[in-house]
Amino acid sequence: MTKTPCSSFSRRAVVQALMATLATPLAAGAPLVSERPPRGRGPVRPPGPEALVKKARLSGDVAFAVADAKTGEILEARAPELGIAPASVTKAITALYALDTLGAAHRFKTRVIATGGVTDGVVRGDLVLAGGCDPTTDTRAFAALAAQLKEAGIREVKGDFRVYEGPVATVRSIDPEQPDHVGYSPAVAGIALNFNRVHFEWKRAGGKYTVTMDARAGRYRPEVAVARMKVVQRRAPIYTYEEANGRDNWTVASGALGSGGSRWLPVRRPGLYAGEVFATLARSHGIVLPAAKLQKAAPQGAVLAEIESAPLSDVLRAMLKYSNNLTAEMIGMAATQARTGQVRSLAASAREMNAWAKDVLKMQSPAFVDHSGLGGDSRVSAQDMVRGLGAIGHAALLRPLLKSVKLLDSQGRLVNEHPVQADAKTGTLNFVSGLGGYVTTPEGRELVFAIFAADEATRAGITRAQRERPPGGRSYATRARRLQRQLIMRWGAVYDPAA
Repeated sequence: MTKTPCSSFSRRAVVQALMATLATPLAAGAPLVSERPPRGRGPVRPPGPEALVKKARLSGDVAFAVADAKTGEILEARAPELGIAPASVTKAITALYALDTLGAAHRFKTRVIATGGVTDGVVRGDLVLAGGCDPTTDTRAFAALAAQLKEAGIREVKGDFRVYEGPVATVRSIDPEQPDHVGYSPAVAGIALNFNRVHFEWKRAGGKYTVTMDARAGRYRPEVAVARMKVVQRRAPIYTYEEANGRDNWTVASGALGSGGSRWLPVRRPGLYAGEVFATLARSHGIVLPAAKLQKAAPQGAVLAEIESAPLSDVLRAMLKYSNNLTAEMIGMAATQARTGQVRSLAASAREMNAWAKDVLKMQSPAFVDHSGLGGDSRVSAQDMVRGLGAIGHAALLRPLLKSVKLLDSQGRLVNEHPVQADAKTGTLNFVSGLGGYVTTPEGRELVFAIFAADEATRAGITRAQRERPPGGRSYATRARRLQRQLIMRWGAVYDPAA
């Protein structure tokens, strides 16, 4: 890790100043770094962990553990063995699972295959759009695939146009308990387009609404029919959804629309969505394809066009930065498929990751139900997460992919540079907040930590319709994040060799 320069100040002075900052009320305006240690008062100790937890006023459970990264020794803990929902901190374990199984240089491929040969630009059999578990493909990528078909001289297809959704199970929603309309819980398969979301836009003119459903990306905006929207005269519910005749059929309440706007909605039929958009793009090159049909078996034949993802390490860095659920699920299932040769369900893939985590990371009782953390039934203890994140050789793979955690100055403001450096993965569900990762103290000691807070009683009282923005949820998350930062700053001061 690159250390923050301390100019002419000694590292011991920096640590003493950190302790003073935590021990002093934030409104007092104490400097972040002082030129000399406080005199006449003896060593300054920051608030104890229980005092910080009490001040956070978080209902439910708060659990954490911090360990020396080299020895694994637990330095400080609270309810370290309590199983608690990890939320998106799960993605850190998923990233390690994929790196260990597939390798950092792995690239996912999406291909177009002719099953019956090609003669004079005519595909004699079927043309198959074949998914390869790439979560990053968007309409621009599909446009490149269609352009490759044109360059290959393809003019006509005699057989069917089919879509192979890939070698893993197709799941209609990552977490079926989420509201139907939230874009963070789309369908999962071995093929993806625009993170399996469709763009819904509305405008009001002359008292009437016009709506569009399209697969926009960059300069491309192909409209789609596999997802349809109807404006209905009502105030609630805002959205309704049903699947019929192979389509996603939506209605939206006119009373919630205003004069205009847009949002991304989840796609439940990823193969047909991808097929429709690809056919539209192929048509722009004069290649007319019939309506897409799904195909279960992996296609065999000549590869006519192919695109590939960035290296897995880059895909994971983006996944961890933006906490994209679809990416986590597709990559996790791809890793399971590579390990076992089959993925019958998302839950089965998560169980395989649990077994791997026990065997390789030496976690004792991980109980993940998916790869993204969206499912609220996942459980892991803070101590077990520390074991997983601190596994020998794996921390060096994961830490460079994580986001830096902004810490607080003496006024309680977030700062980009701080003597304590932390890189971690956040996790947020309704009334659940987690953070797990790595800390470097001012003197260079490496720590690994996990912090979880969850109010399961309050979560249980939230209706399905409230789960996108439940009352009190934002305040809970804000207080939890502040506690996380204060604990990291405490550990950086107390467990630094200069302390």
